Amino acid sequence: MSVGHQVLVGNLVDIAARRVFAAEVTVAEGRVVSIRPVDQSPGTYLLPGFIDAHVHVESSMLVPTEFARAAVQHGTVASVSDPHEIGNVLGVAGVQYMLDNASASPFKFYFGAPSCVPATTFETTGAEITAREVEELLDDPRICYLSEMMNFPGVLHGDEQCLAKIAAARQRGKPVDGHAPGLRGEEAARYFGAGISTDHECFTKEEALDKLAVGCKISIREGSAARNFDALVTLIQEYPRQTMLCSDDKHPDELLNGHINVLVRRAIAQGIDLFDVLQAACLNPIEHYQLDVGQLREGDPADFIEVNSLQEFQVLRTWINGELVDEQGATTIPRVEPAVVNQFVATRIEPLQLAVAGDAGTLQTIEALDGQLITNRLAVEAKVEAGNLVCDLDNDLLKMAVVNRYQAAPPAVAFVKNFGLKCGAMASSVAHDSHNVIAVGTNDEDLAAAINAVMDCSGGLSAVCRQDGLQLVLPLPVAGLMATGTCAEVAAAYEQLDTTVKQWGSRLRAPYMTLSFMALLVIPELKLSDLGLFDGGKFEFTPLLVS
Repeated sequence: MSVGHQVLVGNLVDIAARRVFAAEVTVAEGRVVSIRPVDQSPGTYLLPGFIDAHVHVESSMLVPTEFARAAVQHGTVASVSDPHEIGNVLGVAGVQYMLDNASASPFKFYFGAPSCVPATTFETTGAEITAREVEELLDDPRICYLSEMMNFPGVLHGDEQCLAKIAAARQRGKPVDGHAPGLRGEEAARYFGAGISTDHECFTKEEALDKLAVGCKISIREGSAARNFDALVTLIQEYPRQTMLCSDDKHPDELLNGHINVLVRRAIAQGIDLFDVLQAACLNPIEHYQLDVGQLREGDPADFIEVNSLQEFQVLRTWINGELVDEQGATTIPRVEPAVVNQFVATRIEPLQLAVAGDAGTLQTIEALDGQLITNRLAVEAKVEAGNLVCDLDNDLLKMAVVNRYQAAPPAVAFVKNFGLKCGAMASSVAHDSHNVIAVGTNDEDLAAAINAVMDCSGGLSAVCRQDGLQLVLPLPVAGLMATGTCAEVAAAYEQLDTTVKQWGSRLRAPYMTLSFMALLVIPELKLSDLGLFDGGKFEFTPLLVS
């Protein structure tokens, strides 16, 4: 782990000059002192480290120090991190928690000032970050940008608070991240014309092209639930200076197995030019966000990696500021026992509170889409038993509930398709962006039990099936979002939950991640908050029964 004098030999990948040559790299005092061509190398390759251009660390269910210990194993040396998940729970104090914890790691975290806490006024959240507080965060040198401006209707309609936050970032020379799912044409031009410079929400190439045409840079996302890489990957070659790679939200099991390196490998396997891919993965985030991350040039911070080949990208070693932080998949970054912070009012519920009275009618039903954050709106004939609207397992119609975690309040209930459960229920206190408790299940008893299991540990993930006598819980004591264990420990507990609900019938690739986005009101089309069913297109509440 020495940061002293080091001499390394390998095939150096000079992305800017678009060439590969055998070189001797000398590192001293954390910087690249010299790069000297040599006649031959041992066959491995040296290149700048990877950067995740947009990620919510909290979604890994790991605190920053543990996220870092996992990410460096895959050659990631830095991340552009939006802390609005914990911001919605604890406000500025949550952002401060992330900054403080991250400071104990050599990994280069670049945090933003959350722009939309709360994300909307149509849900109960734990905190508010005002325009004045955003300004104060932006004055902190550790805050390098304004996080995703999710309130795109507010920007389009001239909301004073939205525009004030954007102006504050621009006055300080800090970029503004966008969030505009489905926005195209003239509306896209107006939104990005307000001073917003990136977007990671594109789910079709046509949408991305509209945004690129008005000067937006596209972060191509491949997370645990939202998977847009295949639809957008050709943009890297067509717009090599305007694209970046990001995960947005990534669960610990996937982080354990790979990160941006996996996207690089996939892009090259699809025939995308090597240097264009590495431009997006390594250099574009540095330029756009003005990051103090090395590009493997003389005088730069010594942030680089060694890989086995330019096809497989198996990471052999990772250095940050000249410090060897990973070797052969074993991190040398010491573990830091994290502090625990939270805001959680545990309110147990009874099955009767989940009952929906009704004789008949057509339900406005959420259709969850695998690999997407958007949902569809379906009209489904209600199934009625004893005067109540109930689940219809034969038609994969399940009940969903969102329960306020910040104060005692009645649950909000709706119906959802595509979760596929044939028994039991699953629940989570990770429910973007307000992080109330969200659950989906096959009957009211299991649904209540799953919710209560999360309530009893003041945040976590659960799976309950009384028929099988099974109850699994992964506690998330840090803000109800993050665990205190290592990536391997948290991944193992998560995988057990994931495997269980899939055994119960779910066909979703990442059922818990998909569940967490069923309450994200700023993503169309139909979602559920703790206050009721919400129309994301019209940005208003909508009735459960339409006839």
